[in-house]
Amino acid sequence: MIFNNRMSLRVCLVVVIAMLMSGSALAQKAKKQERAIRDQQKTKQAQAVSKEVYSQIEKAQELLDENDDVGALRVMNRLYNPDKLTEYEQVNVLNYLGFIYYNMDDIANAMRSYEKQLLIPSLEPQTAKMTTYTLAQLNMMEERYGRALQLLNNWFILETNPAPEPFILKAQVLYQLDRFAQMVEPIENAMRVARKREKPVKEDWYVLLNFAYFMQEDFRKVRDIQKTLLENWPKKRYWFSLAGAYTELGEDQNLIAAYDAAYTQGMLDKESEYVTMAQLYMQREVPYKAAILLHERMNNGTITKNEKNYRLLSQAWQMSQEDERAIPALTQAARLSDDGELDIRLGNAYLNLGKYDDCVKSVRTGIRKGDLKHPDNAQISLGMCLYNLRKYSDAKSAFRKSARVEKSRRISNQWMRVIDAETDRNEQIRLAQEAARKKRAEVDARRAAANRV
Repeated sequence: MIFNNRMSLRVCLVVVIAMLMSGSALAQKAKKQERAIRDQQKTKQAQAVSKEVYSQIEKAQELLDENDDVGALRVMNRLYNPDKLTEYEQVNVLNYLGFIYYNMDDIANAMRSYEKQLLIPSLEPQTAKMTTYTLAQLNMMEERYGRALQLLNNWFILETNPAPEPFILKAQVLYQLDRFAQMVEPIENAMRVARKREKPVKEDWYVLLNFAYFMQEDFRKVRDIQKTLLENWPKKRYWFSLAGAYTELGEDQNLIAAYDAAYTQGMLDKESEYVTMAQLYMQREVPYKAAILLHERMNNGTITKNEKNYRLLSQAWQMSQEDERAIPALTQAARLSDDGELDIRLGNAYLNLGKYDDCVKSVRTGIRKGDLKHPDNAQISLGMCLYNLRKYSDAKSAFRKSARVEKSRRISNQWMRVIDAETDRNEQIRLAQEAARKKRAEVDARRAAANRV
């Protein structure tokens, strides 16, 4: 936000010079424009420069027109002698010196010339005002922010009807001084003056005001400014700034709505943005939208096909109760993972789908990989899959391992009791069936004997 509009400053310097040069058409026009102000301020009429001084200034101007800055500087330096020049002539010469130095990018000497000019007792108020503002701009360019602010404050004393731009310049200086709270007043003054003069309030002014409130952590103001920016200059960065304000304010529903609006308008283009949008959909309990977004963007290459993103995709499908569609994502994620967590999740997905052989295979792979947060839960999943395959002995072995952990002991013991009951029931059925077969065999034998008789 450092002032860098050199062209506007150059124009300002030319205007000051033209106003001071007696005899030129531009000077006469400038004088007419400023006459009413000078009369109100009861200043003296401009003194004419001598013919000799004027001819030297004209010579310097001709050299400037020929892009001979060094030659023009040599002429003006020979001319500048406070003991031989009137105060008004000194003002003219110092103005030209300042302009030439500026044109040569010698800002330090340009500022020294203008500072000398401000010390001249008879300096006209209008010239003092313009020179003060020029000096403020130059000090801003040279990162001398304290002096720039001092000069601007002096300028506001001299200027009774300031335009919006000087207020913005003051806010920029305050920004560089980390005086963020003080930035608000000049920016709002700039906006007020612009509206009063029926001029547009510029986008950059709102951005500057937004920054002032952001640095004060006034996120309600930030939120409101972002809404204004979006209404007038709809851009991607303002949607994200608005989303950030909603985050700070804890307005989660509005946060999701802001991101969704940016997504709907096709403003998302980075992987991180799409992933964030998917996460927000899941947070809003619309995981199906998250799954579709991730699936499409991973297929077209916008989102990387890595473990993290496959994991998120599988979560979205599972939260959508689409276990079948979660399998491919979980399989890929588990394949890319060094630990066994995703293999366990894959096994649980197979368990939900009734694919018990695949369940056992995946869970055992996860247990073998290790580094599990809850290995007892993995044993429970394995036990359930084995139970459904009626591999009761192996299932009980898994539940015994999970029962070693206190929090899993109760459910593990319940499953073992179910297995024992199931085993007993199956044994009873087997014995009953065996007895029935024997009974039937005896009956069949008696019938066969009777038939023989």
